[in-house]
Amino acid sequence: MSDGSITRRPGVIFDRDGVLNHDHGYVGQVERLDWIPGARRAIGRLNRAGIAVAVATNQSGVARGYFDMAAVERVHAAMRADLAAEGAHLDAIYVCPFLAGATVPDFVHPDHPDRKPNPGMVLRAIADLNLDPSRTVLIGDKTSDLEAARRGGVSGALFPGGDLDAFLTALSIPGLGDAK
Repeated sequence: MSDGSITRRPGVIFDRDGVLNHDHGYVGQVERLDWIPGARRAIGRLNRAGIAVAVATNQSGVARGYFDMAAVERVHAAMRADLAAEGAHLDAIYVCPFLAGATVPDFVHPDHPDRKPNPGMVLRAIADLNLDPSRTVLIGDKTSDLEAARRGGVSGALFPGGDLDAFLTALSIPGLGDAK
């Protein structure tokens, strides 16, 4: 309970590239969006179980000048549309385009608090979505994701690839087993 009247929600925070979609290297174009098997099904099951679903993604392709934030938003709009077609949704998407060695001056930052392994995006998701850190997990494919989870006070799980829905089922996330 946060204030005695509002119960905090369980949540799953996903890294994007390599977890929800295949990491083809700087996915900044809708045509390159290629969902991981079971990802959309997993998100739908989480939604039906009342578990908040967020994305926390470093997008250094913006900082490197490979694409702009509008391109990132187009990819996210396509993700949302694909999910909506299956009755699923994302509660929030957090993006960190900052990088110490950025070639785009607006995105140069020596150690941005949102850039994983820093926990900024995790902490924002907890606050924005009223998440219970003890019932929230960050699913990532890199050690920097797990470190962001640790620093943000949530559990972390390393996704090895394969079917994301099967992976989540094996994690035994409370409430997920009931949502088909």
